[in-house]
Amino acid sequence: MTKTAATRQVLLEAFTERLGADAVVSDPGELVVYECDGSTLHDATPALVVFPRGTDQVADVVRTCVAAGVPFVARGAGTGLSGGAMARDAGVIIALNRMHRILSIDPLRRRAEVEPGVANLAVTRAAAPHGLAYAPDPSSQAVCTIGGNVAHNSGGPHTLKTGVTVNHVLGLELVLTDGSVVEVGGPERPGYDLLALLTGSEGTFGIVTRITLNLVRRPQAVATALAAFATIDAASRAVSGIIAAGIIPAALELMDDVVVDALAAAFGFRFPEGAGALLLVEIDGPEAGLDEELDAVAAHCTEHGSLHIRLAADETERAEIWKARKQAFGALGRIARNYYTQDGVIPRTRLPEMLARIREIGARHGLRVANVFHAGDGNLHPCILFDDRDEAERARVLEAGREILAACLELGGSLSGEHGIGVEKREAMADMFAPPDLLLMRRLREQLDPTGLCNPGKVLPLGARCGELSATGRQVVL
Repeated sequence: MTKTAATRQVLLEAFTERLGADAVVSDPGELVVYECDGSTLHDATPALVVFPRGTDQVADVVRTCVAAGVPFVARGAGTGLSGGAMARDAGVIIALNRMHRILSIDPLRRRAEVEPGVANLAVTRAAAPHGLAYAPDPSSQAVCTIGGNVAHNSGGPHTLKTGVTVNHVLGLELVLTDGSVVEVGGPERPGYDLLALLTGSEGTFGIVTRITLNLVRRPQAVATALAAFATIDAASRAVSGIIAAGIIPAALELMDDVVVDALAAAFGFRFPEGAGALLLVEIDGPEAGLDEELDAVAAHCTEHGSLHIRLAADETERAEIWKARKQAFGALGRIARNYYTQDGVIPRTRLPEMLARIREIGARHGLRVANVFHAGDGNLHPCILFDDRDEAERARVLEAGREILAACLELGGSLSGEHGIGVEKREAMADMFAPPDLLLMRRLREQLDPTGLCNPGKVLPLGARCGELSATGRQVVL
């Protein structure tokens, strides 16, 4: 038996004894399920998967892994899209799915306390009887977990007005990489803003086991419209016009002609003849004045050449309009075997230029690209369509993805709006940050994860351009 196999066997026996046989997955056939997250272009087989039921068990698993020198990574629903929840180097996945309790809803203080395995949408459903909701709403909100949202600082269609996850996290309970448990944040706790540091850290500083969330009042009134345009460029200019007029919608979502065709083919949606782009606009707030604001939005769409504007007359029609946006990614499966979703950000005033760059990159690599994204804050989600059985095409997809991210940086944007860096964009961090910036990040990571075992190989680059020496002068292995 090899040393690796022996270590795995020791861990298997220890976890089985402490957590129970039903809380450990070791069968190779079952481990395949945990090789990747929502991005199938990156995969690694874990040594084991364990399902703790509480903070004490998470801490025990972390201590056991560290003592054995085995890497570990937290995982929620596995809907991430940057390879962040896969276990490199035959590590242990700590699956938090069984920690799925909503511990409390406090309507007076507008707070919810939840475990990390709670689904995003479940929080809003629990708060709804009190006239409250949880604002961040990723497209996968029915299944993605709050723990994963915290790890990636997730956004969603409605975060244009209300802010992303970091704006709604009030406190965290965290298992550090030595197995100790700390509480961070809370409005009554002064000191450094560690919540902002931990939210979006992609599970590289420890494992979150409890989250206190801010809840928002449900708006008094909501108005939803779907505007059709002949081109994506015209729709993009309408977006800039709406924001320039001082109107901040609750959501401002854009879909291109590829998505329009896919929605028609997959679900039978019918759009105006000649529609090459769809702009979904939702505004909310006090009922008084909402109609005037909606009229102003419609005027800007008309000014920029909209073919037709559909206004939702009731909640049923509103749900139908949102169905087009929520099912856009699923519809792409009708026209391609696979798609690779990027997550770059640009200044929204440069949307037409960036979309032209995406089209050029796709054409040059012989690839079809669909665009469905959060236009209001410039968070792009170009979906490169391909067949993963074709190795040559797969290589072109990865290169096209790198070029799209490079274009985002060239236009003054960022590598990620909500999907995170993971392994997918790790090396591109050296294009966005200077060596001193990356060195500071490494120093911080070494302080919070001195063993280098907490979700290794994620976020920080490994390549030769990145200054492989750590802050202490020794070689860094992440």
